[in-house]
Amino acid sequence: MREADRDTDIRTDTGTDTGARRAGPGTTPHAVVIGAGIAGLAAAHRLLATGARVTVLEAGPRLGGKLYAGELAGLPVDLGAESVLARRPEAVDLARAVGLADALQAPATATASLWTRGALRPMPRGHVMGVPGDLDLLAASGVLSAEGLARAGAEADLAPTEIGEDVAIGAYVAARMGREVVDRLVEPLLGGVYAGDPYRISMRAAVPALFDVARTHTSLGEGVRELQRRAAAQPQGAGPVFAGIEGGIGRLPLAVADACRAAGARILTGSPVRELRRGPDGWQLLVGDGAVEVIEADAVVLATPAGPAAGLLERLAPAAATELRGIEYASMALVTLAFRRSELPPTLTGSGFLVPPVDGRTIKASTFSSNKWAWSGADPGLFLLRTSVGRHGDEAVLARDDAELVGVSLADLGEAVGLTARPVASAVTRWDGGLPQYPVGHMERVARIRTAVAALPGLAVCGALYDGVGIPACVASATRAADALAPGLTGAFGTPGTEH
Repeated sequence: MREADRDTDIRTDTGTDTGARRAGPGTTPHAVVIGAGIAGLAAAHRLLATGARVTVLEAGPRLGGKLYAGELAGLPVDLGAESVLARRPEAVDLARAVGLADALQAPATATASLWTRGALRPMPRGHVMGVPGDLDLLAASGVLSAEGLARAGAEADLAPTEIGEDVAIGAYVAARMGREVVDRLVEPLLGGVYAGDPYRISMRAAVPALFDVARTHTSLGEGVRELQRRAAAQPQGAGPVFAGIEGGIGRLPLAVADACRAAGARILTGSPVRELRRGPDGWQLLVGDGAVEVIEADAVVLATPAGPAAGLLERLAPAAATELRGIEYASMALVTLAFRRSELPPTLTGSGFLVPPVDGRTIKASTFSSNKWAWSGADPGLFLLRTSVGRHGDEAVLARDDAELVGVSLADLGEAVGLTARPVASAVTRWDGGLPQYPVGHMERVARIRTAVAALPGLAVCGALYDGVGIPACVASATRAADALAPGLTGAFGTPGTEH
């Protein structure tokens, strides 16, 4: 907005009952969270525990970001993320804290396959993110060719490989075990998380446990077996690896928002932050598309993707903005389909399958939702499944319209499992720029961003681009941001920086 426009279009919210203004002497500190994905909402939930008044501002029309509960053919579905890593406590603990404890569910089946080398083959056991520790189990799966198996088996005789401070997981595993292990195992598993290129993704950032054993063990295979021994030594009550929520993981951000409102938070959608300013005592946020409202705050959490964050930090922290603009994103789409059960082949068993890109298919995965989740399979007449398309650097398929994406999904499903039925309903959900990429050096980039932001008292960042794209990692990132601001909200705000 031009300076001249500000004289007439900016209005200041003076309603102290809404919690929109900065705290004055003797009043309750005010924190504003920009972005209402799961990270932003989790940060708001944590900030409320400090006693602060909290406002959450979301530019879009809905809450939850990539956690998105919807409906298809009258049945609840997840149109975004569908499960959480339950072995990390953050997301499960948050779900319990907002009243979803009884809705948490383990998958009804976790038996997945790989569609590779012309057939559906069982996902081999005994691996860590596709890196095998048991070659006998790998051979029994039929996933690798005889040559690929021989190359993987030769790894134990290789001299140690120096990996330094970081390394691309694909490049390292290929050097140790051969490209087939990467292309047919590591890539489809890692691609399901990042939709990225394993030959660029940082092992240190994406699979830190594997990075640690790769640095300390002569053989990568022995390092994998060490990780598996540690996992086996955990208490039997550790529970399932993954968890969902009855009705969909998309219920989680909505429940967090409800809990925040009940604690007094103000949550606004359709409220883009146009500018972030550092004032003499705190922060000013210029909010809105038309007439611009000025909201004052003692602390701000920036929980947006890299592009919007860079725009807001351009003048305040130019070094952070430059780093944020260097972060790349992958786009993808989910195609959700409903079928009559009576028309399905008997081959739709297990939780679904992954597809290595090397096999040249269009879809990269399919989840048989009605098999995987008991709540999704409760309807006796309808069966839900979904496919995903699009990878970083291979996103041309996303230029096709929704009907074409449904068509290519059906074609691949026909080849994979013999599905010939036509869906009774379909939905295509596009996540443009949805998944941040973690190339080699990502952790150092994040450290530089946080150092630059830390120079501005009362400001913190969180979200999928910092510490991991999974839901527990996003919640942990939010907790870290809120806790960093807590001293300023419970005591003095801090020394003001330069006003911009």
